[in-house]
Amino acid sequence: MRPSGGTAVIGTHRIPRDLRAVQRVAALGIVPGVTDLDPALTVGEHVSEALDLHEGLLGRWRGRRGRVRAALERAGIGGLDPKTLAEDLAPDEAQLLGVALALVGEPGLLLLDDVDEGLPFERQRELWRRLRAVADAGVTVVASCHDLGPAAEFAAPVRLLEEVRR
Repeated sequence: MRPSGGTAVIGTHRIPRDLRAVQRVAALGIVPGVTDLDPALTVGEHVSEALDLHEGLLGRWRGRRGRVRAALERAGIGGLDPKTLAEDLAPDEAQLLGVALALVGEPGLLLLDDVDEGLPFERQRELWRRLRAVADAGVTVVASCHDLGPAAEFAAPVRLLEEVRR
């Protein structure tokens, strides 16, 4: 996606000038209309597809089940049954599956949209705690949300959209 205005600095890269360089180190989690989950696929099938895209055919021979589990654990959902259909996931589980899919590509920057959509307060807090763990593992996480309260404890620094627009 091309920015419609403004500038940003990601590491040593400036957007829009270095957009391609930023795209090489960035990944999207679940962004409605862009990276939606296929409701008919299982969690394991989604992760397997992501692994295939990033590792190619040779990756299939390196213990797929263990690598699927590792991808889920990295996103904080290691206990999720890989046979679960995407359509049966709770909103926070779907967000974290999107994180797992993005992390397969080893990004330095992870972008997430509307992470708190449809979640009660306590589930939002748990989701933010898991995103904080991803950030603590070395991935910069940029996420948008509607309710700042649960995010404030785990996200730093927090910027209100109105602040950014000024």
